[in-house]
Amino acid sequence: MDFFERTGKMAIGSRLRVLTETMTRDAASIYGLYGVEIKPKWFPVFYSLTDEQPKSVTAIAKEIGQSHPSVSTIVKEMIAAELIVEIDDKADRRCTLITLTEYGKSLSQELIAQLRDVERAVEQISAECDNDLWAAIADWEKALRRKSILERVREIKESREHSEVEIIEYQPQYKKAFYELNRKWIELYWELEPHDIEVLENPEKHILEKGGQIFVALYNGFPVGVCALCPMPEESVYDFELAKLAVNNSIRRKGIGHRLCDAVINRARELGGKTLFLESNTRLKPAIALYRKLGFKELPEYHPAYARGDIQMELSL
Repeated sequence: MDFFERTGKMAIGSRLRVLTETMTRDAASIYGLYGVEIKPKWFPVFYSLTDEQPKSVTAIAKEIGQSHPSVSTIVKEMIAAELIVEIDDKADRRCTLITLTEYGKSLSQELIAQLRDVERAVEQISAECDNDLWAAIADWEKALRRKSILERVREIKESREHSEVEIIEYQPQYKKAFYELNRKWIELYWELEPHDIEVLENPEKHILEKGGQIFVALYNGFPVGVCALCPMPEESVYDFELAKLAVNNSIRRKGIGHRLCDAVINRARELGGKTLFLESNTRLKPAIALYRKLGFKELPEYHPAYARGDIQMELSL
């Protein structure tokens, strides 16, 4: 077990699988010891039918906590072994019920002594241990019903990644990152336009000095995303524009774009803005989905400022 000592709790699934395999091997031998010719995996279905009440596959699956396909497969195997048989449901001819054959009933009687002996053996093991495995399993099942391991890992992952990403206000040392991040994503599909170059080469003049703001996302201290809040001209019906959103293509699924947009939206509100405008391209499906999630609505008519623009959106703050 040195492997599990090294891996620790992260290998709990593998460790439980080894334990299950050990117990299953013993279980198969125990059935042979008592002359009961059933497979260990059949036991839950077999035991469910020992009350001699015909049941549907759906009812059995619900009772023993296994999936319908899994139970269906076991039922087919047990029918082939002549332990159970299908019968029509008198109350509903469309439904088929499962019940024990006479052979199956005879085995169920032989199984009683085996179950009592197995229970005593399990009690012996429990007495030798510091912890009650049976009670611990019940506690784990309750905890997993409240929240699965998958859900817990997802929350922990999101929390860790959130802590690894910091959103800060623009500083002069990030001027090159602002330019390069925008240049790279634009040139994936299009070419830099004159207005792009003008703003990206001098963000202080075209954004900051006009009362706007640029936010930078740092991942473990390294700039990986940017987004700008740009004041709109006085004649515009909009107060601000969300622009120049760019995230390093190699850093995905960490919510960086969402957090940058949140920073821009919150700053627009702080500055008293009532409406926020943006221009994009429908080819950028993840970005458009993000904007819609944030509450942006597509404008029915648009007059793009960029050749690549084919959608304009607004957000009421």
